[in-house]
Parts: sequence; C-alpha cells; structure tokens
Amino acid sequence: MTVLHDAPVGEEIPAIPADARGRVAELHELRERVRRGPSEKATEAQHAKGKLTARERIDLLLDEDSFHEVEPLRRHRAQGFGLEAKKPHTDGVVVGWGTVHGRTVFVYAHDFRIFGGALGEAHAQKIHKIMDMAIAAGAPLVSLNDGAGARIQEGVTALAGYGGIFQRNTKASGVIPQISVMLGPCAGGAAYSPALTDFVFMVRETSQMFITGPDVVQAVTGEKITQNGLGGADVHSSVSGVSHFVYDDEQSCIEEVRYLLSLLPQNNREMPPASATDDPVERRNESLLDLVPADGNRPYDMRKVIEEVVDHGEYLEIHERWATNVIVALARIDGHVVGLIANQPQSLAGVLDINASEKAARFVQMCDAFNIPIVTLLDVPGFLPGVDQEHGGIIRHGAKLLYAYCNATVPRISLILRKAYGGAYIVMDSRSIGADLSFAWPTNEIAVMGAEGAANVIFRRDIAAAEDPEAMRAQKIKEYKNELMHPYYAAERGLVDDVIDPAETRQVLAASLAMLRTKHADLPSRKHGNPPM
Repeated sequence: MTVLHDAPVGEEIPAIPADARGRVAELHELRERVRRGPSEKATEAQHAKGKLTARERIDLLLDEDSFHEVEPLRRHRAQGFGLEAKKPHTDGVVVGWGTVHGRTVFVYAHDFRIFGGALGEAHAQKIHKIMDMAIAAGAPLVSLNDGAGARIQEGVTALAGYGGIFQRNTKASGVIPQISVMLGPCAGGAAYSPALTDFVFMVRETSQMFITGPDVVQAVTGEKITQNGLGGADVHSSVSGVSHFVYDDEQSCIEEVRYLLSLLPQNNREMPPASATDDPVERRNESLLDLVPADGNRPYDMRKVIEEVVDHGEYLEIHERWATNVIVALARIDGHVVGLIANQPQSLAGVLDINASEKAARFVQMCDAFNIPIVTLLDVPGFLPGVDQEHGGIIRHGAKLLYAYCNATVPRISLILRKAYGGAYIVMDSRSIGADLSFAWPTNEIAVMGAEGAANVIFRRDIAAAEDPEAMRAQKIKEYKNELMHPYYAAERGLVDDVIDPAETRQVLAASLAMLRTKHADLPSRKHGNPPM
C-alpha cells in the first residue's frame, strides 16, 4: 500500500482507504516506514562509519520499550534548491521521552541519514518543543548530536532555529540536567549548544567539535590540521576542556550517560536519588594511615583516598584528562550522592592554576544547582606561580572558584589531609568562606606558606648574620613549624572543627552529611550575581 503523502511528484495520488481498518493499517505501515528510516543503503552507510542510527542510540539510552516519540510524521515546508521534492518524515531528528532507571528523561537525536542531520525550520521546532516539555516536566534532557549544522538551503530560518535552542539551553541551565552526547560532527554555531549544557560526552574518531573547520583554518592561518586534530574527542577532553567524558565507542559512552543520570536529580527542586548500600558507614579506613605520606614533598594518588572513603570505592570522575591537578567526581557516601573536589598531589603537586580553578568552579556550581553536597579534600601548596599564569589571568580565574564556593548553599564539608597554604587554602572551601564543617588530619599543615619560605622571609636577617647560615635556617624552619604549623594550631583557634583520625574519615563524613541533609540557606534577594569571567 502506498501512503497518500508519499506519492512521488507528478504521479497519480492513490485513494485514501475508505474504512477505519484500512486507515489504521495505512497508519501502521507509515509508522514502520518512518521507524526504518530513509533506506537500507543509508543505514549501511551509517554503520560503515562505526556509527549507530538515531533510534539505535535512543534504544541504548532508554529503558526497554519506554520511548514515546513526538512528531514522528513532521515534514519541512521549505521550497527551492530541490527541497520541495524531498520531504522525509521526522525531518532528520527523532524526539521524545522515556525512562532511564525508571525515571523520566527527554531526548532528541539527529538522524544523519536524513539531510546529514542538518537543522532546518521543522527540525528546530521539534527540538524546541521537546526542550520546552523537559523544562515544564522538570526532567533531564539528553541530546544525541550527529548533525552537519544549519541546513544551508533554508538560509537564515535554520540559523534562527539555533537561536531558539540556545535560548532554551540557557533557560534550562540550573533547572534540569542537560547532557550533550557528541556522536558525529558539530561545527560552527551548533557547537554552542553543547557548551551551554552541564555535561559533554564524546567518542573518539567519530565526533568532532569546532567553530571553524580545518579548511577555514588553513585558508586564514596557513595551518594544516585534521578534523580530529582540531576538534576531536582527545583534544577536547585533555586540551580545551570542552568535553567532560571521552570513550572509544558509542555503546560504552551511552552506558556512562545512564550511570551519570543515576547520580543526578530530576531537577533543581529535588534531591539526588539515594540508594541502599551494604558498605557500612562505620567502616574504618586504616590504609589511609599509610597511603598519605606525612612528608609534604612526597606525592601520592588522591584517587586512592577517594576510593577508601566512598561507597564500595565507586565514583564517576568528571574531566578526568583535563586540569589533572584537581579531581572532581560524583560518588555516594552512605547511599547518598556527593560531589568530591580534591587536589591531586601526583599532578603539579596539587597546585591550583587557571584550568584547575575553572574546572572546580564549574563543578561547584553544578553541585549547588542540583542539591548535591560538596566534600572538599585539601592538599594544596598554593597557586601555580609563573608569568604565563599571571598574564593568563590567574587572579580572575582563581576568583571564579572562590565565587562559586562562597555562593553555594548546599552542605559543604572540607577535610585538610596535609598541605593547606596561602590563598589556595582559603579558596578551597575554608571555614572562613562558609564551609559548614572543616576537619583536618594530624598531618595537616595550615599556614600562609611553607615553613622553608616563611623562615627565609621572617628570619632573613638572622640567617644572613649567622656564622652558619644553613644551620640557622634549619633552626628557624623548625621553630616556625613548631609555633605556627603544628596540627592543632588551627583547631585551637576554631578554624577547623576537629582533628580526626584518618581511619575514621568515612564515618565522620557520613555522620556530618546526614546532619546537614536538612540544611537551608538563603542568598540575598537579587536578579543574579556578577561572577568573574
């Protein structure tokens, strides 16, 4: 049976079935044809690139048989440049809602088999509709991106469609979780929508993002570079910081999207989902006594500390390959979701620099927007010195992290493991900027700077005048440590709430988070703040 609107131009239009049963049969045939897509050849071409189709991706993302499609029969109404003779259903984007782990999630997926997934007027209107529905329903939005940008044949109408998407991305920011999964090319202005969302996933070799492509770059600057070299997954996950996660294949990428959704609330009015755990909160962390060296010059892997403290050692690290001197991750303690921010002594000794400040600041804002308590693990020797850092605006970028912490109203707990020096200590959620509780291990060193540097400043005349300057320097360093850097100095002055046994870290954090679960704090009445940019 040939469906009425599928009759080729110039051919006789078949009659509409006369009875209801005939029309229902026609409807089912049409739906099946829409579900299959434009052609087997187009599907084979998509698979040959190592890419799944839009519907295959949706099936991986959502719980089985939970997808409800919206406007599957939509077609464009553009004229000219041959478009009037080619009006496929869906117009190159599949939109709707379903469930992930039983909770509602909205989704749209570009269908590269139709117009290369390019965005036209009808295509954009479908996305606008599903975004509006997600905001109204208070449920996460996942975009499965695989499109060639604006549909050139539709001109400025297509560009206006992007404007509507950007506006809704901004309206939804901090209201519902927004996740962009890059599964193909994303060039030009289209790249700004993922940049406006909370998380960006990419797949190696198949996904790229850039404002101007390699050809334009070569024409303007003379630089020759491949698409992946310019805007591939590895570039954006380790150099630019645009991508939060990177995977080798679509299946593992989409599975991790499901895991991330299990750690996020539906919207900013709900708490993250809690789950029962058989990992006892009173479990002692005896290995921490040996894992973190008392010698501040010896590195260690902060990830091992995190594994000891969280439920079953499981956590989801975000931006794992970018700004590696700070770790940000989502995990559970006693079954409840927490956001973890930690200095990483294995990378740049755990100092804060421009990228680390931006990475941590964005994560603090995300946690605060979605009611996720923040636990900060400090071992920070300061900010990274250098001309590049100063000229690059470390003051401005470091202030982003300071602003984010000061503005956050979720429960905030800081734990000082070892070094906590200078302004970096203050910025990393110290008591003085509003941490609800601050704890320290007996190995902590809270000070304006390290003892060696402090002694050289304070006692430089005594050292210079001594018969044995090195012996005098060593004596003054020891004196400074004994007077101002002993582990109880801050506790005696109320700057930390307690000095705890490292083996009791999990127990202390779990009890503190439980107490703070009903915390309520209000910000001043204002339209919005003006954070450093």
